[in-house]
Amino acid sequence: MSAGRARLGVLVSGGGSNLQALLDAAGQADYPAEVACVLSNVPTAFALERARKAGVRAEVVDHKGFGSKADFEAAVLGVLADAGVEWVCLAGFMRLVSADFLRRFPGRVLNIHPSLLPAFPGLHAQRQALERGVKVAGCTVHYVDAGTDTGPIIAQAAVPVLPEDDEASLSARILAEEHRLYPLAVRLAVTGAVTLDGARTKVAARVTGDGTALRSPGAPK
Repeated sequence: MSAGRARLGVLVSGGGSNLQALLDAAGQADYPAEVACVLSNVPTAFALERARKAGVRAEVVDHKGFGSKADFEAAVLGVLADAGVEWVCLAGFMRLVSADFLRRFPGRVLNIHPSLLPAFPGLHAQRQALERGVKVAGCTVHYVDAGTDTGPIIAQAAVPVLPEDDEASLSARILAEEHRLYPLAVRLAVTGAVTLDGARTKVAARVTGDGTALRSPGAPK
């Protein structure tokens, strides 16, 4: 844990492969963020084991144990506050967060979604892409707002949709880009290289393409 690094709270509900990408990035000395806490609403989520293996605080707040969303979120916020979390990263967290939650972290809640938003928000984005016959798919990291996958876009990565693709193969191709894109987007956000401008974002001119995939923004110099 290095002084001066942004403290991330990662919220998960499942296996946590995007969490692992953030943990791996945070293990690099020059990465500007550290994972301070991992929280899941699912007690059996494998993501919790990933956190423990990395020596990161792992907490369970099961939504089923609360009578209301407000009570559930109050418990989540209590854990995040106790861990000194400054930024929240949703990584396969299958609960919508409320406007009250967002007010606790203004402009500091990020999400990753497996489509090129604003196309195909919500569940089963890859299936939606195949059903509509798109030729390019991808993933998006965005700031979270009160809507569903409607917040300002930070970064995107595109992949081809192949004629033989099914939901599993397309999901795997997109997921590989998610693992590259999320740590990059977090870096951009916590260092101020990307800033909110109403419903849009502005990206610093020093951020350029990295030449390894169609990603926008690309890797910083």
